[in-house]
Amino acid sequence: MNINTILKGMKCSHCGKEHKCDIECVIVEHGAIAHLTELCKEYNSILIVADENTIGATHDKVDMALEAKIAHRVIFSGDSVLVPNEDAINKVTKHLDKIDLIVGVGSGVIQDLCKYVSHFEKIPYMIVATAPSMDGYASTGSAMILKGMKETVPAGLPKAIIADTEVLKDAPMEMIKAGYGDIIGKYSALNDWWLSVAVNDEYFCEYISDTTYEMIEKTINVAQGIIARDEDAIATLTEALIVVGIMMSFATNSRPASGSEHHLSHFFEITGIVNGEKYLPHGIDVAYSTIITARLRERLVKAPFPNEQFRLAREEYVAKMEKIYGAEVGRGCVALQDKVGNYQKNRIALYHKKRKQIIEILSRMPTPEKIQEILSYVGLDISELYRTYTKKKISDAIAYGKDLKDRYTVLWLNYDLFGEENEAYI
Repeated sequence: MNINTILKGMKCSHCGKEHKCDIECVIVEHGAIAHLTELCKEYNSILIVADENTIGATHDKVDMALEAKIAHRVIFSGDSVLVPNEDAINKVTKHLDKIDLIVGVGSGVIQDLCKYVSHFEKIPYMIVATAPSMDGYASTGSAMILKGMKETVPAGLPKAIIADTEVLKDAPMEMIKAGYGDIIGKYSALNDWWLSVAVNDEYFCEYISDTTYEMIEKTINVAQGIIARDEDAIATLTEALIVVGIMMSFATNSRPASGSEHHLSHFFEITGIVNGEKYLPHGIDVAYSTIITARLRERLVKAPFPNEQFRLAREEYVAKMEKIYGAEVGRGCVALQDKVGNYQKNRIALYHKKRKQIIEILSRMPTPEKIQEILSYVGLDISELYRTYTKKKISDAIAYGKDLKDRYTVLWLNYDLFGEENEAYI
């Protein structure tokens, strides 16, 4: 699959929409960083954004490619987790005077930060990938933490993605596993998309769905090479992550790649930040959460649907949000759900009417055991999830991770039908 051919876009024969992605160039190859010289020939004043680890991973290749065009550098500490919040944004924006291009050197947070600043300050950017750890390189969303809330902010796209497999293969193994886990999470995300089509008559594109599924299969097929740091296998993983990002751009949202498994991951991250508790890398949380959401789907397939929809009293719900997330984030969740109106909707009659279709969709998901087998190919074991978080915390994530987002997923179906009692199924 040629990524640059996909970038050209298409009039989709499946959904009828014009799919497009405004990235000019994607280079995934050994020695890709050398192409920066040609890609940046029209720019004269470049800001480098990286952290100490990511800039070090390129071994001065970025400096050699750009030479005297680098006007400023914003290099974050490599000793602590970089949070893409207002403070990080300010550290970048105060160095933008006369800058005509931002070059991010990194992966997840560096990418999101550059994307956000680029979009709102109207300065183009390119990204030099240093780890095949997530699928956001080519997506139009920027995953930020603003006012304590995890938000996917609509933002622009990079002019170019430069993915040097010589650098990527040497990324921390935890980050490589995270990228693999993020791809496996698409099983859950796609299932949530199909479910929302049935429940909410949401827009759907078979081409986007099929292409995303193809990326899952390609990644699984090179799992042994990924864990061995084989450059060809790392290139396949990186391409899969980038193509999924392009599919999000085609869909104009993150539906193909982010659903209930991401909501659980966001719960662990936000509550970890709020409470000063450990949380796993995003893609690894996503991987294990895919097993959890598969278990929920099995529960929903087997259990009879009740005749009444579960709901807490308003006061109890608000108190629970503030207890789980803290006052500021809790109030943000309540405001978001008030805006969307999810708690005002009674879907029980619709669930019974469409039960057969819903069960059929939920049954398409691989079993929890199969997901664990696929994750084991790269040494991921869900016991790590239970060592990191309590069963109570995982149960809370199932019940209230959904409140961080405005998206309908299996978490809403599970909550509507069975409420907060989830520990027996995880």
